[in-house]
Amino acid sequence: MAAPSRKPMKPKKAVPVKSTKIDKVDYKDINTLRRFISERGKIRARRVTGLSVQDQRRVAIAIKNAREVALLPYASTAR
Repeated sequence: MAAPSRKPMKPKKAVPVKSTKIDKVDYKDINTLRRFISERGKIRARRVTGLSVQDQRRVAIAIKNAREVALLPYASTAR
């Protein structure tokens, strides 16, 4: 009897924060933060961005701070 065939493994996702060579996420760096916001202005999920738990928290806090200072828009509520 033949052994069951295995599914080929997926290549690992590139982590956006690590690929951009950023040590620290800053709320004033709008271009970097826009990568982690959807078209509707929502913060992208961790599984979509490929960030670690700590990095996702830092990005979310930076986005919220940037919104507070009016550098980024809040999520649109229009339907």
